This record gives sequence, C-alpha cells and structure tokens, in this order.
Amino acid sequence: MTTLKAAILMDPISAIKPAKDTTFAMLLAAQARGHQCWVFSLPDLFLRDGKVWARLREVTVRDESNDYVTLAAVEERPLAEMDVVLMRKDPPVDLEYLTACYLLEHAGTWVVNNPVSLRNANEKLYALHFPELLPPLLVSRDLGDLRAFLAEHGEAVVKPLSARGGEGVFYLHQQDRNVGSILETVTGWGQHYVMAQRYIPAIREGDKRILLVDGQAVPGAMLRVPSEKDFRGNLVAGATAVAAELTERDQEICAALGPALRAAGLLFVGLDVIGGYVTEINVTSPTGAREIRRFFGVDAAELLWQRLERGQ
Repeated sequence: MTTLKAAILMDPISAIKPAKDTTFAMLLAAQARGHQCWVFSLPDLFLRDGKVWARLREVTVRDESNDYVTLAAVEERPLAEMDVVLMRKDPPVDLEYLTACYLLEHAGTWVVNNPVSLRNANEKLYALHFPELLPPLLVSRDLGDLRAFLAEHGEAVVKPLSARGGEGVFYLHQQDRNVGSILETVTGWGQHYVMAQRYIPAIREGDKRILLVDGQAVPGAMLRVPSEKDFRGNLVAGATAVAAELTERDQEICAALGPALRAAGLLFVGLDVIGGYVTEINVTSPTGAREIRRFFGVDAAELLWQRLERGQ
C-alpha cells in the first residue's frame, strides 16, 4: 500500500460534529491506513511567487465525541509537497470558495475533487446535463415565470442555487397567500436565479443520499426522513437518518452519472434522490459516510483512500 501525504481543506476541525462528519471519517480512514494528514482552512491558503502555499497543521484524530483531535504546530508549506489535497470546504459556493478553487488549480499536485469541476458543477444545476433523471423544473429569476410554474404543477419547491442544508428552501402551493412574499424573498425581487422543482410527494418517505466513489455507488444508502414539522429531507433541518437499500432505479441513475463524474475528476459525490428523481448532485463536501457505515458496515471514506492510493 502506498503511503500518502495528504492536506485537507475544510472548515475548522474544532467546530465539527465527529459522529456525523464525513471529512472526519476520511481522516480516521487515512490514519488507519498509515497516511500522514494535515488540515487547513480558507484563510490558510495563499499564492506566492507562482506557488500555492498553505499554513498546515498535522492532525491526529480519535473516534470520540469530545477529545477527538490533536493538532501539531503550524507549518507553512507549498501544497506541491503533498501527494493529494482534498477540497472539503462546506458551501456556500461564494466568491471566496471559487477563489480557493482558482488557487487550487495551481497547487502543483492532485486535488480531489477537481477544482475546475467544482467551479463548473453547481450542485443544483449540474444535473441539468442528465434531463431524463430529473423532475419537472424551472430555473428563473422572473416572478411571473415562477408563479406560472406553480400554477402548472399545483405544488413546488423553490431553492437558492448556492446554499446548503436546506437553507432558503420553500414548499409552495397555490392556496398559500405567502407565495408572493416567498418568491420576492428567494429571488431578491427578481435579482437572483432560483430553481423551482415540482413537489415530489415521495419526500415524506425520505430523501435518499447515495455516495459514489470514482463513479461507483457505495453499497447501501441513507434515507433522510423529514420530521412531522418540516418537509425538508436535511439532517440539519430535523430529518432522521435511516438505512436504505439501493433500488434498481438507483443503480440506473448511478450507471448514467458515474462515467461523467469520473471523467470530471469528481471522485467523491453525493446524489440526492427522491421518488426515483435526482434532485441534487453534491460535489463540494457531500456527507453520509458515517451513517452509511453505521447502517451497512461499508466505509465510503476507506473506499476513497483505496482509490487515492492507486494515483491519478
């Protein structure tokens, strides 16, 4: 087995929830396989004299709830000294995130997921390359267009294009007298594009998270069942995670998407599937590895490191 030096760009590790954090799972798996890991955050990344550098801290992790990490002293090093850099910064995909992707494009080493593809693959819009997998939807900033879409379908979900965790997502129906106010809010009075999707009643059964490593589906999935007080299948919005098998339709979806994801250098991807439709393709920092391992004993993080050990 090849021993790797890996740098992980993530939100501050001191603020994560280890039991649910997929990046933490990646660190645990890397450590178990003998790899040497450093962590850093956006403020630690910079370019000087044509080289991309970072203020790195070597990390030791423990699978505990509280005393779960030890960080060494800061080292200022060029990223080219690493065998691989994992880009695991959470959304929003704002200007700072995009700037980091521009810098990582010049890291001089392998970056996973590919920073060019991260810029291109908006998590709401990338799925438009696969229209046969999608529910009826509309992308617009025009209030009249959005009202017409709602009138056509009776129920719809509207969501911003760069948020995460169900932030700013609304369920709409024609009898709701708040529709005008909601559409004005989410579009900023027509200044921002949003996506409207036909409401899929199967969301009451759950929003399925499927993980793919190098274009291959990880066996087993996580179904996020909304709470009785919410329609969103997001764990941070109160949904409950339960085990879910991959259906024949799920396998068809993964087979259709896998080759394109692999070709784009998107090695670790999370699909959101509701009622047999793809609703999002998550490429920035998809989660679910901890839950899927708990349900099925399959470690997506370990599968990722097995792939990274084979090299580019």
